[in-house]
Amino acid sequence: MNICELVERQAEKYKGKTFLFWKDEEVSFSQLNKLTNKVANMLFNLGIRKGDIVSIYLPNMLEYVFFYLGIPKIGAIVGPVNALFKPREIQYVVNHSEAKIIVTVPALLENVNEIREDLPCLEHIILIGEQQNNTLSYSELMENASSIKPPQVEIDEKLDPAAILYTSGTTGFPKGVLQTHFNIIRNSEMIVEHTKSEEDYRFMLILPLFHVNAQIVTVMTPLYCGASCILTPGFSAKKHWDTVAKYKASTFSAVPTILSILLKIPHEHLDLSSLKFVICGAAPLPIEVMKAFEEKFKCKVVEGYGLTESTCAASVNPMPTLTEDKRKIGSIGLPLPGTEMKIVDNNGNELPPNTKGEILCKGDHVMKGYFKNPEANQETLKDGWLYTGDIGHQDEDGIFFISDRKKDMIIRGGENIYPREIEEVLYSHPSVSLATVIGVDDEIYGELPKAFIVLKENTILNEEEIKAFCKKNLADFKVPQYFEFRSDLPKNPTGKIMKNILREEEKNKKK
Repeated sequence: MNICELVERQAEKYKGKTFLFWKDEEVSFSQLNKLTNKVANMLFNLGIRKGDIVSIYLPNMLEYVFFYLGIPKIGAIVGPVNALFKPREIQYVVNHSEAKIIVTVPALLENVNEIREDLPCLEHIILIGEQQNNTLSYSELMENASSIKPPQVEIDEKLDPAAILYTSGTTGFPKGVLQTHFNIIRNSEMIVEHTKSEEDYRFMLILPLFHVNAQIVTVMTPLYCGASCILTPGFSAKKHWDTVAKYKASTFSAVPTILSILLKIPHEHLDLSSLKFVICGAAPLPIEVMKAFEEKFKCKVVEGYGLTESTCAASVNPMPTLTEDKRKIGSIGLPLPGTEMKIVDNNGNELPPNTKGEILCKGDHVMKGYFKNPEANQETLKDGWLYTGDIGHQDEDGIFFISDRKKDMIIRGGENIYPREIEEVLYSHPSVSLATVIGVDDEIYGELPKAFIVLKENTILNEEEIKAFCKKNLADFKVPQYFEFRSDLPKNPTGKIMKNILREEEKNKKK
């Protein structure tokens, strides 16, 4: 089954049931099919054909979903562009993907116009909103497009890409990850099977739609199981719990920093009983944050692990039930149904339990490959296995734990130090709100750990105190050599702490 067939099947099955809640609007499954048909026919009328890439440079909005599901209906490829990108970054992604059309809004158009002459493959700019020079009006195009089924295209769901998503580029230029129709639908099916999601569930979307987590967990997963999606403009700490209560959300997917923030938001006056569980991923979740969240909101947190190259999720902790809870707090759980995972050394040899090495995974959700990057494909895809670049271990029960990104590991005089272990200790201190650890260059040891800390409101903590706390809980060689207290830490749009920015700042200090 391809994405076009999935949308059609669900429209026939669920008809007038609401799929999308957006502010005061509702879009049914049947309307979704017609609107995505319009998008597909509109693009076909503009000359878009199978294999062509259409870039989506939009904030969270209904039209994002229409394009995400409509573009693949004619065999074209969705090209999400980070809505926070600046002109130079947009130029790289659009040119590398050879996108023929970019869809945007007036607030972002200036960034595209600035580089318009440097986008040789781009044929049209579709503007959602008041029309401007050298753009095509989305509303006019949609008005003139048919809502019937678009021209039929032969799609091999296992070979033909439906989306190209660019990685963050922490190790050089961003790489374009090609996800097939099968990758996307299969990963959604895996999540449904694992979480036992049902038709009456409402998935609340708070992460940016250009991120794979929002696309798969909170759009494709409810679409696959006939549930609903509560679409929001993005995470708002002030409005979050009000939105959960208003729409009776069953679940939402977040990152650790969001859960930390939500711990501070009043909620006692609201009915949050609809909430069944919360999914957390994208970065390691500090154990203390998880415990505090569950205790305060009476809602279980289910940790998951994945990456763009695995479409989205690869492993998830067992779902807690009323009678038993098989989760191991701090772990990333078990491989999803249909997924294999293992831990290997630098030579690719499988390691025994409780031995740290690189995490590998294999399954129907593993990407087709990187676009126009055979060298990276050879390095990352070997014998059907995806080399994730993440360090972890598997315990005697088969449960997986993640330590760090391979590149985040600090090597101090030959000793391997995993920042997450230090971060867990820092988060366990009652005065610490946010914390992260990076390696900084040292002439003698090669690298030494440095901790960046944000304190909770109305608390006081100095370097001597936190260092003594670390010494009580860590081997001496793991104790950070340096501490820096800040009012906040740099985060990406999903709320993940951006260690690369902190590393760059440290390097610039030494220039």
